[in-house]
Amino acid sequence: MPYAVVTVPVAPLRMEAAHRSEMISQLLWGECVEILTSAPGGWVQVKNQYDDYTGWATENHLQLVDEEFYQQPATAYLPDWVNTVQLNGAPMQVPFGCLVKGNKSSAQWGDFAVHITGNFGETTVPAANMPSLILEAAMKYLNTAYLWGGRSVFGVDCSGLTQNVYKLVGIPLLRDAYQQATQGNTVDFLQEAQLGDLAFFDNEAGRITHVGILLNDHEILHASGKVRIDPIDNQGITNSDTGLRTHQLRIIKRLL
Repeated sequence: MPYAVVTVPVAPLRMEAAHRSEMISQLLWGECVEILTSAPGGWVQVKNQYDDYTGWATENHLQLVDEEFYQQPATAYLPDWVNTVQLNGAPMQVPFGCLVKGNKSSAQWGDFAVHITGNFGETTVPAANMPSLILEAAMKYLNTAYLWGGRSVFGVDCSGLTQNVYKLVGIPLLRDAYQQATQGNTVDFLQEAQLGDLAFFDNEAGRITHVGILLNDHEILHASGKVRIDPIDNQGITNSDTGLRTHQLRIIKRLL
């Protein structure tokens, strides 16, 4: 199968090969995909290398690359809320946390010459530093608008938030909340929670539909309307603005 890299800041990943189809996720600048098939109108079905999520993207958001580039590990990320990169000499603003493969400052992506100036964050960090780095990264999303399928500081959903915060300390999470709930070790009681633990919440049918990052045993950072900090207890989350119960706690997981 051919491989490609994302050459726009954020590319929609849709359920079907149509602009009016539901956006189920997003592809971020610099992420690689495997092209599975194509459809009329410039659509390609792709699988995201990072989380194996599959959907439909448009060809003009991608650039073909060889397998050698595809297989290179991502060792750094762009650390600012918005970062300026150059593609064939033209500036582009890309969001916080985009991963960088290979030579960090200069690379050739097929037909695109890529140049990056500025600092980089490293995805390999000591375990002792992970909780504080997770908090630092998560706070950059504070007040970002909730966006179904979103994966960036320009708009994010609950599991997109947790996935992208955790990837910056080198811990890969799956895409959806119910998938992330299968990872890590169970924390039996909220009172034992630590900074960086993930709390999962279910609906009336018992399906896990929401996830957030615990700051301690009584506060959680999560994407609900916007990325916000709310109180949590053994029952779940209470909206700090309205005082209403919004999410029912199901399970807590530790990955650090």
